[in-house]
Amino acid sequence: MSADHDHGPAAYDRAFAVGVGLNIVFVVMEAVFGVIAGSTALLADSAHNFSDVLDLLLAWGASYLSRWPRSPRRTYGWRSTSILAALLNAIVLLVVTGGIAWEAVQRFGTPAQVGGGIVAWVALVGVGINTATALLFMKGRKNDLNIRGAFLHMAADAAVSAGVVVAGVAILVTGWLWIDPVVTLLIAAAIVASTSGLLRESVNLALHAVPDGIDPGSVEAYLAGLPGVTAVHDVHIWAMSTTDTALTAHLVKQDARNDDAIIADATRVLHDRFRIEHTTLQWERGPDACCPRLPV
Repeated sequence: MSADHDHGPAAYDRAFAVGVGLNIVFVVMEAVFGVIAGSTALLADSAHNFSDVLDLLLAWGASYLSRWPRSPRRTYGWRSTSILAALLNAIVLLVVTGGIAWEAVQRFGTPAQVGGGIVAWVALVGVGINTATALLFMKGRKNDLNIRGAFLHMAADAAVSAGVVVAGVAILVTGWLWIDPVVTLLIAAAIVASTSGLLRESVNLALHAVPDGIDPGSVEAYLAGLPGVTAVHDVHIWAMSTTDTALTAHLVKQDARNDDAIIADATRVLHDRFRIEHTTLQWERGPDACCPRLPV
């Protein structure tokens, strides 16, 4: 028996459109002034912000596709596009960051003049734009993992841009050119640190691992404690998207009393306590009802 909740993610189309527009303007501005100032820190932040544009576009597209209705062939609809978007974004971001870090390392051997004032002012604009973009997603960050990811990403970018401001001011005050590549490498390290978690989680979700935040042992213990249940097996928990989790399980119960009520209560608890949206529970009867005989 199955309980299916067909609630798609909330539409944030306007927030995505404004966020993408603001960041595209800033990416072009930052790249141009990065070349003028000879700053790899600005170029690194420009590349990072370009990846943010890609991230927002991917998240926007996935959010749109996840609202498409299911079909006879795609029985879960297009929900999993959000997982693919997260995975692709993580890979692109790491590749771009590696290229920028390599350029910064080369700058140690051949330092170049850097316009510290330009670096500071442009990065200060970035603090404002990234903060404004993060605020667009602030309201929905508690209920939608995809929206929360966009909020945290843009908030982190505001902090990174603040670091570039500090680098620009430090170069103006001291004249030390090595500050620029050092800040570039620090930015790259921060990006890698934040992206590694995104990469790990998106790969896990793509491989149908149990989503972070759900303890499979606790779920199985809860199911085993349902009235009349003597055994639980074939428990599978996986993400259909970055917001929706599904569960299937076999429950051994010798009689049919209160079956519907037990499933209704279990579905509610699994949703409220474990944030599992789609639950399918199968009863097994008789003395031979046992554990699976074939690997699954």
